[in-house]
Amino acid sequence: MIKISLITVTYNAEQVLKTTLDSVFKQEYPTIEHIIIDGASTDNTVAMAKDYMEKSFASDNGHEVRLLVEPDNGIYDAMNKGIAMATGDYICFLNAGDSLHNNDTIGSLVRNTCVDSYITEDGGKDRLPAVLYGNTDIVDDNRNFICHRRLSPPENLTWRSFRNGMLVCHQAFYARTDIAKKIAFNTIYRFSADFDWCIRIMKEAESRRLPLIDSHITLVNYLKEGTTTKNHKASLKERFRIMATYYGLTTTYLRHAWFVIRAIIKR
Repeated sequence: MIKISLITVTYNAEQVLKTTLDSVFKQEYPTIEHIIIDGASTDNTVAMAKDYMEKSFASDNGHEVRLLVEPDNGIYDAMNKGIAMATGDYICFLNAGDSLHNNDTIGSLVRNTCVDSYITEDGGKDRLPAVLYGNTDIVDDNRNFICHRRLSPPENLTWRSFRNGMLVCHQAFYARTDIAKKIAFNTIYRFSADFDWCIRIMKEAESRRLPLIDSHITLVNYLKEGTTTKNHKASLKERFRIMATYYGLTTTYLRHAWFVIRAIIKR
């Protein structure tokens, strides 16, 4: 059975963490590893994580919860620590405040992508798709649905797809762990290293001739006021820099001109 590692990075997240933990705890799929990387919070975050750990251990849901508490050098440094700890077949980053879409999200992801069919008769997993992905809903602080994410994933995703922006939300992007362990987040970026990381994962997939599989389901409820949202302008500048690196400066300028025109048309 495919094992999924979910990684949640926290720092003073007591106001939003419970929803995230509850959404993982309620997953009906049994082989889930939930890794919580806390940057030495000074509020009740660590106590909440420890209570959740004990609750999971006492239950029969089959989940494994692991907790690391120590100072870090920012969110992407913490995410790299999570990758290093992961033992599942796939990893996904579920931010504090975000939640899995429903109680059968992971099970539906595995079934809809038919990922088990890629395992060979001798149990080998080298043929597993490099990425499993899906859709995202935006919710408010009260967990009320606001809208479907404006950018939606294409049927045939490649690393070139991100010329049109981050078409797959990071929290709906499940990367093969063995690939992820070789591709660390570039911590030179403060707000958009996830954009860069996803592109590099997909480029590696292409070099290995591995598929990227669309689950065709909503995988995550994304809390509107995230770190990137609060630092929107800085994030956009980093994304422009990343796009220019992979797609060329001229292409990136032309794409951004189209983004502006598209926004005007939709008003």
